[in-house]
This record gives sequence, structure tokens and C-alpha cells, in this order.
Amino acid sequence: MEEILNFFPEEIKSSIKQNFLTNIEEIRIRVHKPVILKNMKEEKQISCMITPDTILQILQKICENSIYSYQNQICNGFITLKGGHRVGITGNAVMKEGQVINLSYISSLNFRIARQILNCSTQALSYILNPYTNTIYTTLIVSPPGIGKTTLLRDLVRKISNGIPERNFHGVTIGIVDERGEIAATDRGIAQNDLGIRTDVIDNIPKAVGMKMLIRSMSPKIIVADEIGSKQDIEAIEYAITSGVKGIFTAHGGSLEEIEENPILNELILKNKMERILLLDSNRKIHLIYDIENKRKGEKVC
Repeated sequence: MEEILNFFPEEIKSSIKQNFLTNIEEIRIRVHKPVILKNMKEEKQISCMITPDTILQILQKICENSIYSYQNQICNGFITLKGGHRVGITGNAVMKEGQVINLSYISSLNFRIARQILNCSTQALSYILNPYTNTIYTTLIVSPPGIGKTTLLRDLVRKISNGIPERNFHGVTIGIVDERGEIAATDRGIAQNDLGIRTDVIDNIPKAVGMKMLIRSMSPKIIVADEIGSKQDIEAIEYAITSGVKGIFTAHGGSLEEIEENPILNELILKNKMERILLLDSNRKIHLIYDIENKRKGEKVC
């Protein structure tokens, strides 16, 4: 947490420490608004003088006094920090030919605190593992933003990679496409999060490109990607599955109906590419909402 607080001016840093919440998940900074701390159960407001210069000062520290070198990340609306923490950014978008080429007059920063929670995937594993073949069911994990999909994904990878003796499951090779650097929190090529002994990571690359690279070069048994959603992502997943590779993916959604209403994600269901779909609810409980075997039998999973 200290590495996050060091980005703030001393007055704000001191105020946050005085009003500290345990297990902080977000720190939101907005121009002319109070600083808001949030964890799973509550939020706390801190009266601080946040000016445009304050935001710029914090952003300069985040970018190591070279905002220009972080321009691509800023145009995507976030910057990933060492440790896998992510800073969301909003402001005045400058567009050219349908693309964001700059964000000016930055007005809000949202620090999302990443943490590895070991053994949080026990419930999910009961739905994902296929012990008869020592592999997994290709699975999509859905939840609204900020509920903990990525945290769950990390622990699933760690356990499946290492092996789970109590379930008679032997570890298998996993390839992770970490487009935003949130899963592995790689620093100079080394993952800071524990992702198991049989896991290979490629980061800072579009998911669709990274999946195909890993399949061709690293022969994974399982491919993993966070927050899929583009047509290119779906095409890469189909390529993986037809290559004999299983997968674990996450996406935003609050129900099976919402996934089915998404024309891109629904392709995975219509083409029978997903064997299981799990919902992570607002209380961080896992529900099996889609099982291709029951679907084939004409049963409804709810």
C-alpha cells in the first residue's frame, strides 16, 4: 500500500493514513471533490483540496515525470503500475479518425488496488476441473466490474499450474496473455504474483495476438485471458479450441442473459465453445450458470 501512497502529495497521503480502511480496493481522486476510499463493505470520504494541478502532480509521479512515454496507456484510459495496480483516468478525450489520441484536462484518477488472495478459487475449481482427463472445462467467468474476476483468475492459474494433490489433479502448462499487466504484475519480465511453476506469461500485447503466439511457440494445455470482448478475441479463442487447447477467460456481465445479449460473447455459446460459464456475484460467491453438458441434455442450469 505504501507504494501507492507515495504517488500522492504529502497532505493527501497523511489524510489517507489517518482515515485508513482495511483492505482498501479503490482510491478515487476527483477535481474539487473529496477523496473517496472504498473496500468491499464501506467507503470513506476525506475532505482534501483537489485541484487540476493536484491531479497533474500525481499523474507526473505515476509517469515518472514523462507523461509522453505513457501516452498509449493514457489513451486507453488506464495506467498499470508495478504490482498490478491500475489507475483509471478520465478527462477530455481528443479524437482523430475514430481513435483517442490524447486525454487532456484530466479530472479523475481511480487507483484500483491489486492483491493476491491465495486459495480464493476453491469453490470455482469444483466447476472447472475435469479430473477424469486431468484438464479443465473451457470456462468463461463473468461479473460486473470491480468484483474480483482477476483475483479469482490468478488463484485458479496458480493452483492448476502447480497441481492439486487433494483432487488428484496434476499440474499442466498454462499460457497467459496479460494485455494490461494485471494478472501477473510483470516487472522486467518477472511475474510478481505467484502463478505457479508451469505458467508462461506474455504481456503488453493484444489478447488476440498473444493467444496465437503462445499456442504456436509455448504449447500450452490451457490459455488464459482477462476481460475478453472483441471480435478478434473470439476468433483467437476459436483458434485455440480448435487447436486442442482449453481456456479460462473473464468478461463483464451480470447474468447469462446479459452475455447472451452481447452479440460478440454470445458467439461462444452459439458455437459451443464454452463448456462452463460461472457468475461471480456482488458477494463474491460463484454460481454455475451455464453447463454445455446439461444444455445438450435439455436441462436448464440456474
